[in-house]
Amino acid sequence: MDDRLVINAGLSIPRAELSWKFSRSSGPGGQSVNTTDSRVQLIFDLTQSPSLSPMLRARAMRRLASRLVDGCLVITASEQRSQLQNRRLAEDRLIQTMAAAVAPGPRSRRPTKPTRASQDRRISAKKSRGQTKRLRSFPDRD
Repeated sequence: MDDRLVINAGLSIPRAELSWKFSRSSGPGGQSVNTTDSRVQLIFDLTQSPSLSPMLRARAMRRLASRLVDGCLVITASEQRSQLQNRRLAEDRLIQTMAAAVAPGPRSRRPTKPTRASQDRRISAKKSRGQTKRLRSFPDRD
């Protein structure tokens, strides 16, 4: 295995910054379910990580605020029966979560004026709609 998790082209996290916790998983597994610690918790300390620049750290902290526990991002995987598969699954989730958290935001919209033709189309549509409604009414009795 490589010693770094590549998040995007400009960011990678060393595996030494990751902490792991293992516990018994619920769900399928037969007789071995009560004896193997296949549930995985991957803990990444976002506040103390030297691999994040201050700008990226602030952006990730803001976007992941609801998921942080004491400044740490905790990702749990227990879907698979083997610990190794759950570790890989947790790492993949960390990569996806961090890539979304540090991605730049959408470009701001530059306001534009409606074109003359679009204004004319809007006015003519309003006039034809009004004409349709006028034709539905009863004629005046004089």
